[in-house]
Amino acid sequence: MSTAPEPLRAALALAAVGVPVLPLRVGKVPFGNCRTCKDGACGGRPNMRTSGPCRCPAPCHAWAAATTDPHVLTSPVWAPVWREAVAVAYHPGGAGLTVVDLDDAAAVAWARETLPATRTVTTTRGEHWLYRGVMPSSNAVRPGVDIKSMMQYARWLGPGSGRMAVLPAAVRALVVKEDTTPAPGEVASSLPTRAPWGRSVATGCRHTERYVRTGLERGLALVRARTESGAGSQAFGVARFLAAQHTGCPGPCGLTAIGEEIVTAAVSVGVPEPYARRAVANGLETAVERAA
Repeated sequence: MSTAPEPLRAALALAAVGVPVLPLRVGKVPFGNCRTCKDGACGGRPNMRTSGPCRCPAPCHAWAAATTDPHVLTSPVWAPVWREAVAVAYHPGGAGLTVVDLDDAAAVAWARETLPATRTVTTTRGEHWLYRGVMPSSNAVRPGVDIKSMMQYARWLGPGSGRMAVLPAAVRALVVKEDTTPAPGEVASSLPTRAPWGRSVATGCRHTERYVRTGLERGLALVRARTESGAGSQAFGVARFLAAQHTGCPGPCGLTAIGEEIVTAAVSVGVPEPYARRAVANGLETAVERAA
């Protein structure tokens, strides 16, 4: 029978299937940096920003210390740490994954309404939703929601249940930063005038022109009302909602023209054009993914 500590046995099993792991101490947090690596002495790893050139064999640096190498995990340098470890964490980005960390019931309800179903893992207060694919990490992307992937760790709480889905545009859109307050006298972007949505570009739409135009105008009003902040996120939501109305149409429905009008509305209140276009494109794409 193995005499290895339970966290180490779990870590070795995960490492064997390609999941980079690290030990967690009391408080469910990583072990602190060693004396050699403290105060930023080895690149950016102590600040969790970049993987520096450090060759330190110790299990410090939090997510950056995660490894799949069994020789490292069972090395004499790591042995004392495993004796103190109370849990195991893994580096989602290193395993090709993104974790949507939902901290409470409200966040879980939002995910079930908004995101494609995927593998879920129950946590103490909420759930982890796991997707195949890697992206930047970001905390507090919305109330109770953190994104853990490239530069964060997640606590291992079991394999979860359900079929794992591909990372959707709706999750990627959560971490795109926007600036909706341009400097005085500046214009974020200047878009050329484009023809509005009309029946000529929606020959396969099953809705009346009045229905589509009414919904579009209401959506554009929501975007234009966000004069201080949030117009980019609002543009994403409007694009997703309007596109969802056409998933049952034979098409074409002129969604490109609808998207251009949403982009123009977002830019008019200060959203940089590149961000507005990404947000709208992701919104249109998400509606298609959810329908599929």
